Amino acid sequence: MHIKPEEITSIIKKEIEDYEVGIEIVDSGTIIQIGDGIARVYGLKDCMEGELLEFNTGVYGMALNLEQDNVGCVLLGSEEGIKEGDIVKRCGRLVEVPVGESLIGRVVNPLGEPLDGKGDIKSSQKYPIEREAPGVIQRKSVTEPLQTGILAIDAMVPIGRGQRELIIGDRQLGKTAIAVDAILNQKGHDVVCIYVSIGQKQSTVAQIVDTLNKNGAMDYSIVVSSTAADSAPLQFITPYAACSMGEYFMYNGKDVLIVYDDLSKHAVAYRTMALLLRRPPGREAYPGDVFYLHSRLLERAARLSDELGGGSITALPIVETLEGNVTAYIPTNVISITDGQIFLESELFYSGQKPAINAGISVSRVGGNAQIKAIKELSSTLRLELAHYRELATFAQFGTDLDDESKKKLEKGKRLMEILKQEQGNPMSIDKQIIILYASIHDYLMDIPVKKIREFKNELFVYVDDHYRDVEETLIKEKKLSDDMKNKINDIIKEFKEEFLRRNDIEKNSTEKSNIEKK
Repeated sequence: MHIKPEEITSIIKKEIEDYEVGIEIVDSGTIIQIGDGIARVYGLKDCMEGELLEFNTGVYGMALNLEQDNVGCVLLGSEEGIKEGDIVKRCGRLVEVPVGESLIGRVVNPLGEPLDGKGDIKSSQKYPIEREAPGVIQRKSVTEPLQTGILAIDAMVPIGRGQRELIIGDRQLGKTAIAVDAILNQKGHDVVCIYVSIGQKQSTVAQIVDTLNKNGAMDYSIVVSSTAADSAPLQFITPYAACSMGEYFMYNGKDVLIVYDDLSKHAVAYRTMALLLRRPPGREAYPGDVFYLHSRLLERAARLSDELGGGSITALPIVETLEGNVTAYIPTNVISITDGQIFLESELFYSGQKPAINAGISVSRVGGNAQIKAIKELSSTLRLELAHYRELATFAQFGTDLDDESKKKLEKGKRLMEILKQEQGNPMSIDKQIIILYASIHDYLMDIPVKKIREFKNELFVYVDDHYRDVEETLIKEKKLSDDMKNKINDIIKEFKEEFLRRNDIEKNSTEKSNIEKK
């Protein structure tokens, strides 16, 4: 075999030309203490707060305490295999999550890693989990409604796109059910929904995902989950990561609904983490910046100006109370940050009123501007009438003699309360809300027995669907009550009511006849 010197020379020359001299400088430190998901690292000189750090096992951490001689870091994974003396590298960037359309329909953890077994998520873009909230100039007023499909909310505590409405109440009163129903009602309304589970049981999250799948809601939803089994740092970053995922859609001109379930557990996770980092405790052992913890999250919900595309994030944070105590630390903090609250009361819940919304304490400070004209017109006196009813009901239970006017108000109030009862997973469209509110406000239900009201409501909806589809379409399109529309609704209700009463009289007579025959 003959080797030509010129060939060897050309190869060497080519290699020399392509050779690049580059020195990669990696800022690294040494672990001086590790335990309980917290690492203290010595030697990270230029580390930023919230920066991503890489451990030798491939697990990442987040720098939170920048002290004089060390950096306090929380682990975003297992600490197994990590020991004192190990090297920790700076990544030079803040904690980020993947964002984009590829996340829709998926169940992910706070780092954007899939939990649903449907394969990797292909996303070309990443957003840092902590982002600055839009400024005053970048926002515009809340004027567009976000229909939840729950009559009690849409009529009395309406929610607008870009609003932050707190759902508050004791455990097991249906807070999550309200939020999930609101997500189900966004079908066909071009709203991206994000359900954020913080410290919930895995079985609870699985049930919610199953409900969303069965109703076709996962086609426009993302579920971000950190369960009770996950570490406190993972639970801490969950809502921020989910909000960044939502901001991608908001800045692309879309409307987003985010449910934070729940911020009480989020505050507890932060307290755990802060105490392990030796941050000084304050009231109820929470660190002093626990207000800022939630305010910087909820301030990111906004409706952007037309120049920025007009997108929005509507936030529905959930807070759990203990025995209805809304004056506790975390509830008062979140109430003061949000634009209103939906308060669920255990007394109402156990008396069979579901959803158990207390209209007296519940309020929406900006949602009234976004409420559609028809419902605004019909529900203007609803809250007042319910307040009168509850007051009279308190007197009536003591056997107090009431005048005819008070008795009439009491009977009307009973029917209104019955109308506001709604089954879980069965959101009500705008047209149906308008029709049933019209019937109840204009005293069409006064001669129908209270126990028959829900049957009347359900059958009325079926009747309208079958015979007056054009009226429903007009109500959905126009969203207001013209004189002509009022006359049509009057005729529909009278026509159906006559048939309903006649049918129930026949049923009554046949029941009496069968009883006589038995005797």
